[in-house]
Amino acid sequence: MGVSNKTPEFLKMNPIGKVPVLETPDGPVFESNAIARYVTRLKGDNGLYGSSPIDYGHIEQWIDFASMEIDANLITWYRPRMGRATYLPPVEEAAISALKRALGALNTYLASNTYLVGDSVTLADIIMTCNLYLGFSLLMTKSFTTEFPHVERYFWTLVNQPKFRKIFGDVKQTEAVPPIQSAQKPKESAKPKAKEQPKKEAKKEPEKPKEEAEEEAPKPKPKNPLDLLPPSKMILDEWKRLYSNTKTNFREVAIKGFWDMYDPEGYSLWFCDYKYNDENTVSFVTMNKVGGFLQRMDLARKYAFGKMLVIGSEPPFKVKGLWLFRGQEIPQFVIDECYDMELYEWTKVDISDEAQKERVNQMIEDYEPFEGQPLLDAKCFK
Repeated sequence: MGVSNKTPEFLKMNPIGKVPVLETPDGPVFESNAIARYVTRLKGDNGLYGSSPIDYGHIEQWIDFASMEIDANLITWYRPRMGRATYLPPVEEAAISALKRALGALNTYLASNTYLVGDSVTLADIIMTCNLYLGFSLLMTKSFTTEFPHVERYFWTLVNQPKFRKIFGDVKQTEAVPPIQSAQKPKESAKPKAKEQPKKEAKKEPEKPKEEAEEEAPKPKPKNPLDLLPPSKMILDEWKRLYSNTKTNFREVAIKGFWDMYDPEGYSLWFCDYKYNDENTVSFVTMNKVGGFLQRMDLARKYAFGKMLVIGSEPPFKVKGLWLFRGQEIPQFVIDECYDMELYEWTKVDISDEAQKERVNQMIEDYEPFEGQPLLDAKCFK
């Protein structure tokens, strides 16, 4: 790297000097996915491209997903930690957040599918597994992947199939994220230093006007608008601790404590109801859907508390929730960043209405039966 791949001969095969490049009797092919497609098509009856045009479309769809949503974010996370790029915490945080969103979507799909397309391995599975291999072996610890059990099952199933195992060998999941390394600097030339010349007195630059100097000063990072609201008597972390630590007499301790703490001027309560409950026909898929929503709400953890209920003993299952948000409206950054928000009907709670207030109590408490039906699942965001 950095030597033979910069030669004129190599640049004729790949003009930007990257690897891999496959040399064929008919000419070179570069880009790993293009090489994989080429090799797959060399033998038309191998089944790796499915058996119909729609199979072909779905395989291409998952190849793009694996490359753009999984591999790209893993590489953005990995390179700075190996000293191959400057480490910038906001960039890493964004990459991990995007990766979790992608894994959440993949996890939901795999909850009811063994393979990505059809009932056997296709090129989509080969490329997806290769991309996931980087994550499992170098970045994603067990505590990270445990949120995505169907992705875990899929990955370990595939890497332990004989043909995959022949290439990957005995795969081990990383136990730690690599520590941050400084970006590597180019080595200094071994040329002898020139004889030092007498230093010339540096010309004194004229002082810049104060106004200009102030303009050049780095601007502070803009604060979240919620941080600029007047202080609230409700300390959200105190409520979360009370909720987590109350094991008995929940009504008398936690619920009473909530209303004692609640500040209707600094916070607002919202009911949410899933718009498409008719689609909730498989219990574990519905629960995974709710889990993915809570995962994507992580950006609001400092400003919110939530309860999500999956209701019913038989399909279709109903999904309803209760959310406490800082401020009087649902935060705009949550609406902008969490696409699940538009899948729910949102109604602001009127705490002067005793019936609505009791509904809040029941949702916080996981009261059962809720609205006449048993609870299939109850999840808390805190």
